[in-house]
Amino acid sequence: QITTVSGNEFLLQSDIDFLILDWFHAIKNAIDRLSKERSCTSRNLELKLRRSSSIELLNSLDTESKESKPDHRKSLIFRLNYSASDTNDRNRVKSRLKKFISRRPSLKTLQEKGLIKDQIFGSHLHLVCEHEKSTVPQFVRLCIKAVEKRGLDVDGIYRVSGNLATIQKLRFVVNQEEKLNLDDSQWEDIHVVTGALKMFFRELPEPLFPYCFFEQFVEAIKIQDNATRIKSIRSLVKKLPRPNYDTMKILFEHLKKIAAKESVNLMSTQSLGIVFGPTLLRPEKETGNMAVHMLYQNQIVELMLSEYSKIFGSEED
Repeated sequence: QITTVSGNEFLLQSDIDFLILDWFHAIKNAIDRLSKERSCTSRNLELKLRRSSSIELLNSLDTESKESKPDHRKSLIFRLNYSASDTNDRNRVKSRLKKFISRRPSLKTLQEKGLIKDQIFGSHLHLVCEHEKSTVPQFVRLCIKAVEKRGLDVDGIYRVSGNLATIQKLRFVVNQEEKLNLDDSQWEDIHVVTGALKMFFRELPEPLFPYCFFEQFVEAIKIQDNATRIKSIRSLVKKLPRPNYDTMKILFEHLKKIAAKESVNLMSTQSLGIVFGPTLLRPEKETGNMAVHMLYQNQIVELMLSEYSKIFGSEED
């Protein structure tokens, strides 16, 4: 993703790793060269790569390249690497990039016009829920429904990785389209669905367990007396914001069903704790205690699965 200081954003997307790397180096080299002429250039552009399936920007740049050199059908983005010694070419590239970027509408403008819908992946949980007028993201519900329909008995469910390119494709579809049918044949590999669900939680700007609760949960899991430990965890869970609590409850209820099939899918509460611990809760700033934190993260998830009814049940329970 290329983001300008004025707010314009451009996304280059592909499932091919080496192509993404070529794009990154080509654009970075161009910016580095331009920054030597005007130091402000490097401050006005931010490069960030995300993988997906479209190369719209590349094609747009390619069209402009053909106008400059009709005899050469190579994309301008790849010509950047070959113009370092030619001042005229370098200035022409700079001028065309500025022209291209300045005439493109900003992401905010496209969203306001309804051309681009609000993103699901990478957005704050409460914003997704507010947009959908719910307390649990619809994507989370759809994934859970699909897994419980055809994945409870699958060996290594949530532990085995799905095809990353297909997961990224699903991510793109979720971010761009209103309706999603996980029964479609292109999502038939249930590991793609579980991989996308884990990616959704990993990409939350703030984890499902909010940062301000992390140390409190760690201190609670350290308590030696089991009854007191469960009571402390339960108390913290009840204090969570509504979207976090409701999403956590439906997710852990689902994972409890996974663990109940351990004899078939080989996924115990301990295994699920290892998979989901670092995904659902982490400190805001990583320190030298990462290994210790990971141990506690796993234990917290494992305890909450083992004692689900006591932690999420009513006071009477």
